[in-house]
Amino acid sequence: MVVPSVKRTIRIKTTQHILPDLPPVENFPMRQWSIEIVMLDKEGNELPATILDRVTYHLHPTFVNPNRTFQDSPFRIEEQGWGGFPLNISLFLLEKAGERKITHDLNFLQDSYQVDHVIQVPVNKPALVTELAKSGPMVEITALTANLGTKRKSTAIVAEPKPKKTKMTTGTIPVTSPVLMKGDVDIERLAFGLTKLKEDDLVNIVQMIMDNQTPDMDASNNVEEGEFVFDFFTFPEDLLKSLWEYVKSNVPAKDLK
Repeated sequence: MVVPSVKRTIRIKTTQHILPDLPPVENFPMRQWSIEIVMLDKEGNELPATILDRVTYHLHPTFVNPNRTFQDSPFRIEEQGWGGFPLNISLFLLEKAGERKITHDLNFLQDSYQVDHVIQVPVNKPALVTELAKSGPMVEITALTANLGTKRKSTAIVAEPKPKKTKMTTGTIPVTSPVLMKGDVDIERLAFGLTKLKEDDLVNIVQMIMDNQTPDMDASNNVEEGEFVFDFFTFPEDLLKSLWEYVKSNVPAKDLK
């Protein structure tokens, strides 16, 4: 099935200082270090990373109990050590929506530093969508999708960084309606048009996207899960125009109003 996703930025914040009362190890001073995890909104403001259910830090195997899991924001871990190392971090999304793995360079070059990581978050989980709406505008569209010859209903969500002042409510989830235009293409009408396509036509849409994919586009085909994940706002205008022309050619005009 087609499961669009949205991008969110996760910030890893590290602080550290020397512990002068502890003896050095291999001529390196002992340090106290800590890490916290937050999320950024569209304006770059820090927010609690409420889209995460829990975070697991995979420390160097020389640490006692190297795998540490935290369930409360800001998922703070605090430890002591004398050397830096690549720290693998597992981010678990709400509602069992998947795990995102990142590697953090834990080093002692600065007293404090932060590193941002962009992750893709699926938008087919109600509680997760509610938390996503706190950090960026979204509009929800019900889409008919294809999966190996089986018709299914799924939820598609399209995000755009310039929201209007108006709001709309879908089900019980209030979401801010963005300006859904890119160039001359009305993204909202294009997404709505997908809901009117037949299954074979949806397969053709996926093929058009894959045939014209560029490195700047967010579109991936997860064969094992039977999902095709995409973000229309990363598509070039010429491809969007071609998709819209295909939709208009295969959906009666009265159904696109």
